[in-house]
Amino acid sequence: MKTKTPLLKVDSVGIQFGGLKAVSDVNVELYPGELIGLIGPNGAGKTTFFNLLTGVYVPTEGTISLEGENLRKLPPYKITQKGISRTFQNIRLFSELSVIDNVKVAYHSLSKHSILSSIFRLPIHFKGEKEMDDKAIEFLKIFNLDQYKDEKAKNLPYGKQRRLEIARALAANPKLLLLDEPAAGMNPQETHELMNLIALIREKFDLTVLLIEHDMPLVMGVCERIYVLDHGQLIAQGKPEEIRNNPKVIEAYLGEEVS
Repeated sequence: MKTKTPLLKVDSVGIQFGGLKAVSDVNVELYPGELIGLIGPNGAGKTTFFNLLTGVYVPTEGTISLEGENLRKLPPYKITQKGISRTFQNIRLFSELSVIDNVKVAYHSLSKHSILSSIFRLPIHFKGEKEMDDKAIEFLKIFNLDQYKDEKAKNLPYGKQRRLEIARALAANPKLLLLDEPAAGMNPQETHELMNLIALIREKFDLTVLLIEHDMPLVMGVCERIYVLDHGQLIAQGKPEEIRNNPKVIEAYLGEEVS
């Protein structure tokens, strides 16, 4: 059930590159615990919108608030600390690091230990490292990756690399998890398993999830509400059955992907 206050509120947000409006006048509200879809044809502005939410781009208009706090002009690492974490359309792992170290990177970004404690190898440093190891193993177990903890990330099969990227994003302890085409490149079985896992971690960690995905049956099957972008503008929002039968959405997709 929705609370009165949204977790994320996007109010009339837009960004312009030169004379091109990549995103224009977009309004979105996400409530705690929701699993929401963001869809649209290629080039609709979906990843640009994620970049606005995470501070990669600064909006040229509008505001973005998390729990009532304006995130405008905050750098990406600060937005991560506030509670928004993401994956990328193209996998961005530290390929030469081990699987467990890829997850620990997220913990280091939130660590409150001083640089001096690490340089001088103080007891608090070792305690912190042990805690991070234990937490990282916990997340790897959730994603069935713990047996690969010492492997280099680049040696994992593609589907497992996708899982590792989500595990790393989750390790940052987000309130809002942004997933940019998490099932891209996966076979149907891997996709089905991944979406069950996303539903599981949403419940286990009390997350709000915003999902970009081109697999329309998948989106229609797991998302409670869906927003639709086309040419940088919001053209529809609603429940899956409403989106499936929306004339504007059908026109945007030329009737090919929402049948």
